Amino acid sequence: MNSVKIMPCLDMKDGRVVKGVHFVNLRDAGDPVACAEAYCAGGADELAFLDITATLEKRKTMCEVVRRVAAVTTIPFTVGGGIAGVADAEEVLAAGADRVSLASAAFLKPELVSELAKRFGPERLVVAIDVDHNPGLPSGYEVYIAGGTKATGADAITWAREAEARGAGIILPTTKAGDGAKTGYDIPLLRKLKAAVKVPVVASGGAGKIEHFLEAARDGGADILLAASVFHFGEITIRELKSYLAANDVPVTV
Repeated sequence: MNSVKIMPCLDMKDGRVVKGVHFVNLRDAGDPVACAEAYCAGGADELAFLDITATLEKRKTMCEVVRRVAAVTTIPFTVGGGIAGVADAEEVLAAGADRVSLASAAFLKPELVSELAKRFGPERLVVAIDVDHNPGLPSGYEVYIAGGTKATGADAITWAREAEARGAGIILPTTKAGDGAKTGYDIPLLRKLKAAVKVPVVASGGAGKIEHFLEAARDGGADILLAASVFHFGEITIRELKSYLAANDVPVTV
C-alpha cells in the first residue's frame, strides 16, 4: 500500500474560503492565503482549491486568488471550478496550479479530457465527479453537474472509466448526500471506483470524525483523503490525523 495523502480543500466563493452542507448553506471559513500557509506548515500533502460557484455563474476561475495562494503553497496544488477549455487550463496552470480539476466541462465535453491529457499530461489532470444515489443505474450512482445541481442520467462508474481512458490522472468523486454532512465517506462508492480504475482515487465528502479517514483508506482503498470542515474549523489537525492513521497501519508521509 502506497502512502495515503491528506488533502485539505479550499472551497472558494467571492475570494473567501467557505464550507456548506450538501453543496448549499455556505459559511465563511477564512482567508485562502492564510489557510494555505497554515496547511503547508501543518503537514498537508496536497492542497485543493475549488471555485465552487464559477460554473454556475458562467465565469472563469479567480486566477488572481489562485496566484496569491500558489505563492505561499509548497505542496502539490490542484485548482478547479470554471475551467471550460484549454485556454482556461493554461491560465490556471500559469497562475501556479500543479493540476487542474474538471467536473461539468469534462462530462459535457469528454474530448476536452483527451485534449488536456495530451497537452499537459495525465499527472496534471483531475476529473471530479459529483454523484448521488440512483438505484436505477448499474452502479447505483448517478453523475451530477453544475455544482451538484443537475442530474445527468449517466452512471458514475461508467463515466469514471471513460475519464481514465481519455487520460485523467486522478478521479475525485463526491457524494452529494455526504458533502459537509460529517457522516462519513461513501465507502461503497470508493470500492466500486477502485475496482473500476487504476489511477488514484480521492475520498471526498463526509469526513466528520477521525475514524472516517481510516475507513476510507483501509476499507475504501482511497489514495488521497480530502476534507474541508473538520480541518478549517480545527476539529482535527493533519498531524493528529497522520499519527492516528500510522498507528492503525495506514502508511502516511511524515
